[in-house]
Amino acid sequence: MQLSASPYEERLTAPRTWWLVCFLVGVSIALILLPFGVLPLLGGLAGGTAVAAVVASSYGSVRIRVVGDSLIAGDAKIPVSALGEAHVLDAEEARAWRTYKADPRAFLLLRAYIPTALRVEVTDPSDPTPYLYLSTREPERLAAALDAARAA
Repeated sequence: MQLSASPYEERLTAPRTWWLVCFLVGVSIALILLPFGVLPLLGGLAGGTAVAAVVASSYGSVRIRVVGDSLIAGDAKIPVSALGEAHVLDAEEARAWRTYKADPRAFLLLRAYIPTALRVEVTDPSDPTPYLYLSTREPERLAAALDAARAA
């Protein structure tokens, strides 16, 4: 398998403010455990913060990659030959495709904290999925990588 001329990889990491929320979860658990003493309070702070951080990290660990002749988006692996035109969506258009324009059969790799997206038509007649909606911080670069993989 030959790699595309324009490989693409993006990790949809959680925003920095979520890490503050993780700490605040730890603080709230520590306050709940305050009546039981200092050691449970410290354990609640450390444990609550750690568990919340693991949840935030796993949610933000999803990746979008173009490798060779495949688009890998989260757990989905789609050959670029089954994909049609890619539409770059600005923040307003992406919100519209997440809400009232959305098709329930579509594949959504959605992260609400990322305002821009790429909508890619699915051209495989045996696939009932009409399009892929991919939250991405760099939709133009992802579209270019898909075009390069299709041309290779």
